Amino acid sequence: MRLLILDYGVGNLFSLRAALEREGVEPIVSADLPSTADIAALILPGVGHFTPVAERLRGLRERLQRMIERGTPILGICLGMQVLFEESEEGAGRGLGFFGGRVVRLPDSVKVPHIGWNALRLRQRHRLLEGIEDGAWVYFVHSYHPQPMDSEIVLAEAEYGRLFPAIVARGALLGTQFHPEKSGAVGRRLLRNFLALVRERWTS
Repeated sequence: MRLLILDYGVGNLFSLRAALEREGVEPIVSADLPSTADIAALILPGVGHFTPVAERLRGLRERLQRMIERGTPILGICLGMQVLFEESEEGAGRGLGFFGGRVVRLPDSVKVPHIGWNALRLRQRHRLLEGIEDGAWVYFVHSYHPQPMDSEIVLAEAEYGRLFPAIVARGALLGTQFHPEKSGAVGRRLLRNFLALVRERWTS
């Protein structure tokens, strides 16, 4: 089972890779996205600026679209989730548009960037959230957050100056605004749930 972490020049790849290895997975870290169908899952990591990342990924949009159509699980983390939306207030960012909506800056009433632990407010049940309770704490590092057109994709929210989506999902396309690889036992459980979905799809 090949799980790929796409390396598009952002940070935090080491901690993400280490978190997956603790779950018994040896991920491939690559700057290229193969066009073949033998990738079991893809993770888009997330530290950096929206515009250059979105521009880099737009060149891979057709391949990503084919993966989504095949039902390949894709997990976007923080910025990796934000680029899945249509546009962002950060720079002149035009995103991939797999989710409808835009990415907006946190309000001026709070210190930005938002760095620290916040509680999840679960909005609907999902396989990704198995074993994760309402009020579970996770770790954020961000200045922007998505504003989806369709509220039905929001699995969980958090509050920092305002309520914002913390987990989104449509089919096998998933995203977290927080960093599961830095979120202790809760983050480990979420990654474990993601990997369970990947294995189930891969063996079906």
